[in-house]
Amino acid sequence: MGTIAALAGGVGAARFLRGLVRAVPATDVVVVGNTGDDDVFHGLHVSPDLDTVTYTLAGAVGAMGWGLAGDTFRTLEAYERYGEATWFRLGDADLATHLYRTSRLREGATLTEVTAEIALAWGLKVKLLPMSDDRVATVIDVASAQGGEPVRMAMQEWFVRERAQPPVAGVRFEGAAEARPGPAVLEALREADAILLCPSNPVISIGPILALPGVRDALRARREQVVAVSPIIRGATVKGPADRLMAAAGIEVSCAGVASIYADLCGTLLVDDSDADRVGDVERHGVRAAVAPILMRDADGAEALARRALDLVS
Repeated sequence: MGTIAALAGGVGAARFLRGLVRAVPATDVVVVGNTGDDDVFHGLHVSPDLDTVTYTLAGAVGAMGWGLAGDTFRTLEAYERYGEATWFRLGDADLATHLYRTSRLREGATLTEVTAEIALAWGLKVKLLPMSDDRVATVIDVASAQGGEPVRMAMQEWFVRERAQPPVAGVRFEGAAEARPGPAVLEALREADAILLCPSNPVISIGPILALPGVRDALRARREQVVAVSPIIRGATVKGPADRLMAAAGIEVSCAGVASIYADLCGTLLVDDSDADRVGDVERHGVRAAVAPILMRDADGAEALARRALDLVS
């Protein structure tokens, strides 16, 4: 197989990609990473999803699936002395990545250029592309307890600071309609022999990428080459808040619900073998269904899942 494009965001995607680069040469893989989660903390531009992919593929990710293994937090602990909020935990070694990114962006480099530089420094062989060089912000509208207007929260505020507890009234991708996909993103989707939607949160990890002008159309045109991996197993998410966000949008929290989100652009959905009884529900959305063990317990499991996904490309 030739080039493989993968849409990715979050820990599940990074673990899947770890298996993918064992199944095929890493140089054949182009990863389009979500940047809707990007935010500024302590004056630094942080790209959580891009960094999670980078650290995971470099074999340096922390035990929780984010940050760097063995990192310390002495800088943030000292920063708290000045009364600053430090709920978004940035480790001491991790800070170097954000310092470098912020400095290069201030010098006029694009996020695509800086991401390539960081990936090279970590020894990555995949081509890692931010979904856009323009600012797109995932916003969670939180239902007001008094029944008034929803309260706007940045995604990281809702997910990390508030632990995804406030009830969700809606999700928006501010700036997406005016943003442009990264300079090589649409080309990668048009030319790839296979396109994989990683087992990511379909609302806030893949959703911002699909919201960019031209991306959904590019995938529709390649629908038979698109295979998605469901992040929902037996009606529950493996990691993260996909269940709460899908339910808030009126989408069934199941592999069939995932199929309904991707129906117009995805030819095949790979679901967990424990969801074999839901194959008919998936296919009622016009999406072929295939089954395999989805839960990636280790690198071998991730590799097997990636090979199964590639086998399903028409």
